[in-house]
Amino acid sequence: MPAGSGAGQVPDYAYRMQCEPMDYLNEPLVFLDLETTGATPAGDRITEIGLVLVDTNGFREWSRLVNPGTRIPPFIEKLTGITNAMVADAPVFADVADELASLLAGRVVVAHNARFDYAFLLHEFRRVGRTFQAPVLCTVKLSRRLFPEFHRHGLDVLVERHGLTAEGDRHRALTDARLIHCFWRGLVASMDPEVLGGGVRSAMARVALPGHLDPALADELPEAPGTYVFFGEEDVALFVGRAANIRQRVLAHFAGGPAAGRDADLAQRVRRVEWTETGGDLGARLREAVLARQLRPAGRRFAGDPAAPYSWRLADPRDVPLVPELVAAERMDFGGQAGLYGLFKTPGEARRMLAELARGHELCPGLLGLESLLPAEPCSAFKAQRCRGACVGREAPARHGLRLMAALAGLQLSAWPFRGPAMIREGSWAHLADDWRYLGSARDESEVFSLLESRRPPFDQNVYRILSRSRDRLRPVPGSLPPPAT
Repeated sequence: MPAGSGAGQVPDYAYRMQCEPMDYLNEPLVFLDLETTGATPAGDRITEIGLVLVDTNGFREWSRLVNPGTRIPPFIEKLTGITNAMVADAPVFADVADELASLLAGRVVVAHNARFDYAFLLHEFRRVGRTFQAPVLCTVKLSRRLFPEFHRHGLDVLVERHGLTAEGDRHRALTDARLIHCFWRGLVASMDPEVLGGGVRSAMARVALPGHLDPALADELPEAPGTYVFFGEEDVALFVGRAANIRQRVLAHFAGGPAAGRDADLAQRVRRVEWTETGGDLGARLREAVLARQLRPAGRRFAGDPAAPYSWRLADPRDVPLVPELVAAERMDFGGQAGLYGLFKTPGEARRMLAELARGHELCPGLLGLESLLPAEPCSAFKAQRCRGACVGREAPARHGLRLMAALAGLQLSAWPFRGPAMIREGSWAHLADDWRYLGSARDESEVFSLLESRRPPFDQNVYRILSRSRDRLRPVPGSLPPPAT
């Protein structure tokens, strides 16, 4: 829908698909495949590069093993056949960056699930202080557009469906690059050029981003669960969000449409996007709570500080009369303190809740400290027949205290069930917590130890709620003390 179309008018960049005005069927191509230490471009590294370069002079091949500077996990060694011993004496990426850049220059990069390979290239080049940008054709997308009757388009499936063959071992970079090239040659030989050209243009189409953002952002965003933050002028946080698919959700903010509303405003103001992969929804919720507290984005309303909530405390149930005390997390260890009831952002919210309980359970607002009592005078609730008379001796203070405890029971905070830190596993991630405080997420043992040694964050009521709902998944961190006896 172009701008100026009347009802539902949207910004110029919305609903546009951009593609370079060139005939990709006749452009120099490079069929590329990478092997890596894992699936996360920001943290994992390349272990092998395979290229098949095609132009008017024919084709040639190029491949290199790359020392990733980190250990290759055993399951990756088994999958690819590339071992730590094989890359020990291989060049690091910085040593091959110049040659690789010259080979890729001026070519359309063709890869299967191209965003994976392209994102790894972006990160590796960035680490050595270089920028990289190239037109990209994803053969997964191309296969989906040319053969919509099929539901699966993985490389193994295409090998079987189209009878693709290539010399070398599967899951080695050059072999897979050869298979992608073989798939392309089959399409060129068997399909009408107009049909193939239309499929290529469709597969290479890209949603246009706001002009303030780097066009490469669409290629860098991971298709993984996590959190994202939009920053505006002077690096002010505008919005914190979470998503099962970061790329899909972030781009959806820029899709426009008649009901764009806040998204249209964000799209005009955003200058930078930052994201963190988390391994799953739980990690995303925890990370979102932390970011919301730390950044306090303009798109969220805060009444009080979520990291410094208030709670009602019953110091000793044997006290007569039993009077609740309002305490703040910033002055008391909420994670390890027993006898706390409810989490409230402000003292006013806490008192309103207690007043509602008093009305619902015929408790005395005078004894609860919600109003002042004169000697021998009943409280206002007794005069309205909503108090059983503890204020004037008609109900024993001990009985009133028991009823108060029963009324508050549903709001009692759970005690931390471990003598030390615990973790929740989510895929390959471990989310660490202690005293209902989220310490962070780790993917290996060194990160776990680093988090355990880091400064403990303040108590956060949003984090408490997230963790307490998942308490059945909590397990002691190996080496920590077992849960206390009950």
